[in-house]
Amino acid sequence: MYKYMFLLTFNLFFGAGSALAALPPDVMARTVTDEVLTVLRADKDIQSGNQKKARELIETKIAPHFNFAGMTQLALGRNWGAASPEQRKALTAEFRALLLQTYTASLALFRDQRFEYRPLKLAADESDVTVRSLVRQSGGGEPVQIDYSVEKTDSGWKVYNVKIGGISLVENYRSTFNTEIRKGGIDGLIASLRDKNRALVAQAK
Repeated sequence: MYKYMFLLTFNLFFGAGSALAALPPDVMARTVTDEVLTVLRADKDIQSGNQKKARELIETKIAPHFNFAGMTQLALGRNWGAASPEQRKALTAEFRALLLQTYTASLALFRDQRFEYRPLKLAADESDVTVRSLVRQSGGGEPVQIDYSVEKTDSGWKVYNVKIGGISLVENYRSTFNTEIRKGGIDGLIASLRDKNRALVAQAK
């Protein structure tokens, strides 16, 4: 369930080009989500589990709109300060690969969800905001609240954290990362992430 809900975050900036990037983040999210769900519901290859096509879609349309360095720093917490520049680069690359590879296979789950975005009061000088949304399933049940932490950068609005039902998804990795660092240091965490990524790639073949 948690992995599935994380994938919902990726739809937020699907296919956002320069024109969409100039929109307020809540307007962009609503516009792009509608477009993406239409594409996914019509794409039989992705629905049937075509991993290559799903990964290409994520790499080209989604990944550019997330701040993976910021997400990695948030996940590491105070351990980020102990990492060298080379280690930070490796951690960011492996964490990015883990997030994208883990959820590529789940892209086919998008079919009948309905997304509702709450209006955002955005001041002209604001550069860090929260976009709030509710996700409703076609079968009913309680809606799931998803809050996106978004920051304004030189290349547009970027997601750096997501909260699902009030729980930070990125920070949820922190306890696991801390455990790996206690066992083998920063390099041990890098090696662990690399091993997980290799295993996921092998499973997808």
